[in-house]
Amino acid sequence: MTLNALIAVFGLAGLLLLIAAFRRFRVMNIGSGVLSGLSALVFFLLAAGALLLAANLRTYQRLTGEEPAGELDLSRVAPHIYQAVLTYPNGSVAVFSLRGDEWQVDAHILKWQGAVNLLGFDTAFRLDRISGRYTRIEDERSEPRTVYDLNPPESLDLWDLAHRFRRWLPWVDALYGSATFLPMADKASYEISVSTSGLLARPLNAAARDAVSGWH
Repeated sequence: MTLNALIAVFGLAGLLLLIAAFRRFRVMNIGSGVLSGLSALVFFLLAAGALLLAANLRTYQRLTGEEPAGELDLSRVAPHIYQAVLTYPNGSVAVFSLRGDEWQVDAHILKWQGAVNLLGFDTAFRLDRISGRYTRIEDERSEPRTVYDLNPPESLDLWDLAHRFRRWLPWVDALYGSATFLPMADKASYEISVSTSGLLARPLNAAARDAVSGWH
C-alpha cells in the first residue's frame, strides 16, 4: 500500500464516518453523532498528512540502483571564479557562480527500513546544495565562499521531519547524507550520479580528466 492508497483509505473512512454522523444527528443521537464526527475529523487529518508527505516525497527521486543526478559543466571566469551549469536528467538547467578550486554537491538520501519497504517505499534521494571550496585550509578560512540551495524552501520537508522526530520514526533512516567534490577547471564536465552507497562523480571529458589526474 502506497501513500496514495493511504490517502484514499483515510479519506473514504472519514467520508463514511461523516455521513454516519449526519444520520445520527438527524435522529437526535447526539452523543454517537459527535463521536462519529470526531472520528471523521481524525481520518481527514490523517489523509491530509499523508497528502503532504506524498507531495514532499515527489521532490525526491527513486533510487533502485545507480541513478543519474546531473551533469556539471564549468567555465573559468577569473582566478578562483567559475561559472557552473548544472543540467538535471529531466533537461532543466541551473547556473551558479562558484568561487574556489573545487566544486561540491551534497544530497539527502532517505532509506526506509523494516515493514515500510513492504508498502512500496524505495530509497529516494534529492540534491541539497552546491558549493565552491578551496584546496588550502587557509583559503577556506579567509576567501569568499559560495553555496546555493538546490531546492526551494518548503513548509513541510520530509527530511527535516524525519530528522527531528527520528526517535518516533525508527523506520526512516534520515541521517544519511552524502557529498562529492572534485576540482574545477576551465571547460571541464562531470557526471554526477547516486548509488545506494552515496553520491558519485566522474569526469566526462579531457579537461576534467586532466584536472583530476593533477589534483592534490
